[in-house]
Amino acid sequence: MEGLEIRIKNNRYSPELKLQAVQDYLSGKYSQYELIDTYKIASRTQLRSWIAKYNSHSSFKSVNEGASAMTKGRSTTWQERIDIVLYCMAHKRNYGKTAAQFNVSYNQVYQWVKKYENGGQDALQDGRGRKKASEELTEAERHKLEMKKLEYENERLRAENAFLKKLKEIQRRRV
Repeated sequence: MEGLEIRIKNNRYSPELKLQAVQDYLSGKYSQYELIDTYKIASRTQLRSWIAKYNSHSSFKSVNEGASAMTKGRSTTWQERIDIVLYCMAHKRNYGKTAAQFNVSYNQVYQWVKKYENGGQDALQDGRGRKKASEELTEAERHKLEMKKLEYENERLRAENAFLKKLKEIQRRRV
């Protein structure tokens, strides 16, 4: 019946206990189920994650640091973003390590690398909050902007025309 007990609290395990459990498993003397019972580990999944960390040469921490992926980002310059992306790519795309190294969020690093791959260094420019000066626009961008203006004007004229037709109809009914 002990095996069917529901555990309510989250257990914390020391790095030494984790290491000992993993080494016992890798020695081949014990099965995962035996180790779970021996060391009172919450689940096989927990033990397997320790084994994976051990095999990838990651360190065991007694307490998880929390939501490192959710770290609040900070403002960065264009050159900093380039440096961060190059560092990340040089370290086999280890986004977490890069985020910790430069004190930015995991997601920021991931997005910057993606932008860099698709558009190069210029894609890392932060263009929020301002429009490009007309001199900075390419020929295609100018045409696109002109099309938008014309479409907007066309829509406004359609609405005005519909309004005037409706007004004429209402005036005609009154007479």
